[in-house]
Amino acid sequence: MRLAGKTAIVTGGGSGFGAGIARKFAAEGARVMVADINHDAANAIADEIGGLAQYVDVSDDASVADMASAAISTFGALDILINNAGITHLPAALEDVSIADFDRVMNVNMRSVFLTARHIVPHMKKNRAGVILNMASTAGVSPRPRLNWYNASKGWMITATKTMAVELAPDGVRVNAINPVAGETPLLKSFMGEDTPEIRAKFLSTIPLGRFSTPQDMGNAACFLCSEEASMITGVALEVDGGRCI
Repeated sequence: MRLAGKTAIVTGGGSGFGAGIARKFAAEGARVMVADINHDAANAIADEIGGLAQYVDVSDDASVADMASAAISTFGALDILINNAGITHLPAALEDVSIADFDRVMNVNMRSVFLTARHIVPHMKKNRAGVILNMASTAGVSPRPRLNWYNASKGWMITATKTMAVELAPDGVRVNAINPVAGETPLLKSFMGEDTPEIRAKFLSTIPLGRFSTPQDMGNAACFLCSEEASMITGVALEVDGGRCI
């Protein structure tokens, strides 16, 4: 029960890595708000873990404000924020990605972190305690071709994590990131372009441990980084990637 008595928001918590983190946190004693743009998915995970479901569009300021207010008013205090919601564009030459797809990636992957900070960091500063965990990616460290603007958004996430950590450390707030390799999530097909045995084999050949990341892997890493066991760790982008970035 490493998170007993803690409260947490997990954005994008209705599926994939977010659902894995929400399940692990609840199993370790945390009260969890499962926030997702897919309210049905959020409700399903929240019902499963005894958590709270919340609709949120992480790219919209008013929606993020509503999420933060609901969490703080329900829990009394918010200890942990997981910025997990993310999206990619389909593999394409960098100059062929549409403006609409570029804007969507930047709004969901980057603007969301700015918005959650606006509405949640003041609360954590006031309490002089808190943990923020950003879901970055190996794409921000060792980028693959044809996912250029997604890669760039995750590189931004890693830099944002480090600068947030430096600025917020005097206020008692830790900020870290996780860099997963592609996993068995709804985004996998988008990363690969199409899901065939041949493409999967090619993708897996770049991962020394020979498998994709799982939601359970992310839940375990997130639980450690958000627990008191990691109280001396801030500004880290932890690669949970089976050796992909070696």
